[in-house]
Amino acid sequence: MNKLLATSIAIISTFVIINSAKAENPAHRQQLLETNQCMGCDLKGVDLQGEHLIGADLRNADLRYANLEGANLEGADLDGANLQGADLSKAFLTNATMNNSNLNSVDLSYAIIFDAQVEGAIMNNLNIENASIFETNIGVGGEYPE
Repeated sequence: MNKLLATSIAIISTFVIINSAKAENPAHRQQLLETNQCMGCDLKGVDLQGEHLIGADLRNADLRYANLEGANLEGADLDGANLQGADLSKAFLTNATMNNSNLNSVDLSYAIIFDAQVEGAIMNNLNIENASIFETNIGVGGEYPE
């Protein structure tokens, strides 16, 4: 009986650890939505689809695999943010700063990106299909999906 209980606890603990590793910190999501500031926040996998995050301070935030489809990030500060695998399709990124950010495997399809800063950003395997990109150094390294 004790062995069964110990095994059950181990299995449940594993699921709790795995789920918490994949999900954002709900308090950080709420902080962002209430204050428009979340520097260094854990927003892994967060759903911010269609949110208005104009001028948001997301410096050094962990936004890996976040859903930012259609989000308005005009003037947002994403310097140093980890956006690996994030969905930024149809996002509005005019005047955003993404200097020294990880943009690997980011979906920027149909996004509007004017005058954004990306100095020192890592940009491998970008999807820039039908994106409108002007006065921004994002075109280099972007690829159309096969």
